Formats: sequence, C-alpha cells, structure tokens
Amino acid sequence: MKLMALQLLLWHSALWTVQEATPLGPASSLPQSFLLKCLEQVRKIQADGAELQERLCTTHKLCHPEELVLLGHSLGIPQASLSSCSSQALQLTGCLSQLHGGLFLYQGLLQALAGISPELAPTLDILQLDVTDFATNIWLQMEDLGVAPAVQPTQGPTPTFTSAFQRRAGGVLVASKLQSFLELAYRVLRYLAEP
Repeated sequence: MKLMALQLLLWHSALWTVQEATPLGPASSLPQSFLLKCLEQVRKIQADGAELQERLCTTHKLCHPEELVLLGHSLGIPQASLSSCSSQALQLTGCLSQLHGGLFLYQGLLQALAGISPELAPTLDILQLDVTDFATNIWLQMEDLGVAPAVQPTQGPTPTFTSAFQRRAGGVLVASKLQSFLELAYRVLRYLAEP
C-alpha cells in the first residue's frame, strides 16, 4: 500500500512540476469570494463527516477509531497530504493541486463505502456530494488561474471491503482521515483569506 501511495505521490508531483516551477503570486491572487466559499464548504463537510462518525458510533458501536488503526492499515486506507500548503513554504499552485487531489482521493474512498447500511446511506450520499462540490470548486479555480492540467486525474485504486464490519470500520477511518485533512485545509484557507 505504501508503494501505491508513493507511486500516486510521484505521479501527482510529476504532473505539477512545471506549474510549481513558476509559483503563483501572493495569496491575494485568489478571489476572496472563492476563499469564503471554500471555508463554508469545509465546515459543511466537517459537519457531515462528524454526523457519519456519530451514527457509526451510536448504531454500530464503532466509537474508538484508534482501535481500528490496525484494520485501517490492512484495508489500505490512505491519508491525503497538504505538504505544499505549509505556511513556511506555501506554494499556491501546489497547495491547490494537493487540496483537489485530496478531495478526489476522499471521493473515491467514500464511493467504496457504498452499501454501508440503509440507515447511513443518506448521510454518506450527502457527504459524497459535498466533497464532490468542493473538489469541483477547487478545480474551477485552478482553471481560472490557468494551472489546471488538461484532464482531471483518474481515480486510483480504492480499498475493497469484504464484509459489513470492514465497510463500517472503513467508514469511521475514512471520516476520521477526512476530518484531519479538512482541519489542515481550513487553517490554510483561513490564512489565505486574511487581508
């Protein structure tokens, strides 16, 4: 799994080498309306993810994600990176690329959870839709800035859940990793939105 993550990272970084060689100007090159919309989308997805986690905890007693870490490794659930978004070495083009790539990764992971349970299906559907909307928003901004590649990336391999328990445990882990990713994204977007 680490090899696949490394291959994805190498492919992703190769795709953006040219754009990162000529980083965008200051953060002010991003429209304030875009940044505020992104912050709103992050809060909405965080609420959706928290609801999914809470319902998995309440209904299926999967309340301790740390107990599921080993299962997470065996299921091969990756964590998206936002390393280009650190405030010390912010690369706006790379940051937008990683933000979009991470959201794209979580779209695939959420799709892999399809069939989690009839009670959770509506919550999962809303979460998927909100993540897709956010990814589209980032992509459109990249196009506006002229830094989007000619075609959107294709979805990499996603975990295969062989039992209802694995799918529910995967749901807790995916929601938890998505929350961590969004916490970082929120901090970056708030930093970029500051005048």
